[in-house]
Amino acid sequence: MESRRETLRIIGAIGTTCAFPFAANDLYGQHQHGATRPAQAAREPYTPVFFNAGEYETVSRLADLIIPPTETAGAVGARVPEYIDSLVHRNAEHQPMMREGLAWLDTRSGGRRFVELAEQQQMALLTPVCEAADRGEFDTAGARFFHAFKSMTADGYYTSQAGLVEELGYKGNTVLAAFPGCTHAEHR
Repeated sequence: MESRRETLRIIGAIGTTCAFPFAANDLYGQHQHGATRPAQAAREPYTPVFFNAGEYETVSRLADLIIPPTETAGAVGARVPEYIDSLVHRNAEHQPMMREGLAWLDTRSGGRRFVELAEQQQMALLTPVCEAADRGEFDTAGARFFHAFKSMTADGYYTSQAGLVEELGYKGNTVLAAFPGCTHAEHR
């Protein structure tokens, strides 16, 4: 099984698209995680407020492909599809692009819905638009959609408990006696 880092390289580096084009109060972690957050309370099934059921299924699958679960929760486990639904619902300028982008995926899925394709087929469809977006080539609806979607996924995940605290190890308002440098071998 590939590591999350390798998977992100395949579908495109999130760092190049995570420009935080949203207001701070739109970031998922701002709304979902507080200092007095109860331990993993049972939750009701989510009912989308903007996307229809089929679109929301595709949103969930895309988020899962961008940040799959590993040792920590992936995008779906971190409730990123809920964040994206809420964000798009509150921001009318995102709505046409999201609807058109999801429809675009289905029209290129060979007469099937994107979510019905095998993972290899899904990745083959997404890789060219992801690469185009990473190069800054936004001349297709697919590249514009995927760039925005990947940014929303990264924003939602890395401001969630799973992304910020569990994966990145953010400690919050703590006093550090020292500020150690990066310990990853590839950054030394």
